[in-house]
Amino acid sequence: MVKAIIKSKTGSQIIIEGTKEEVGIILSDFERMSAVRTVKEEISHSISKKREEKKRMAASDLIIGLKEDGHFDKPKSLGEISQVLETRGYLYPTTTLSGVVLHLVKRGLLRRKKVDNKWVYGK
Repeated sequence: MVKAIIKSKTGSQIIIEGTKEEVGIILSDFERMSAVRTVKEEISHSISKKREEKKRMAASDLIIGLKEDGHFDKPKSLGEISQVLETRGYLYPTTTLSGVVLHLVKRGLLRRKKVDNKWVYGK
């Protein structure tokens, strides 16, 4: 009789006794299942990581990103802000952006002034 002891990650022990062939088959099956479990865990982790990356950014975060990239060195209208976001793949109507930009103005992250009877936003 051959005896094998398997220790799990949690600390539990599995004792296997049998012929050399029986123990060999069980150990090879265990190793194969363990490898499959590891691959499944890696795939699951990869999928959840991709989901986190794909989460939609808030419009305010995108506008702050534009500010950091220097897009507000010259004042921009809401239409211009909307166009820049659209070229980056984010579709926001100007009616949505007006409230977001106004909130950023109130927080002191952007400034606004009236030029030619039209509000423009800048640093």
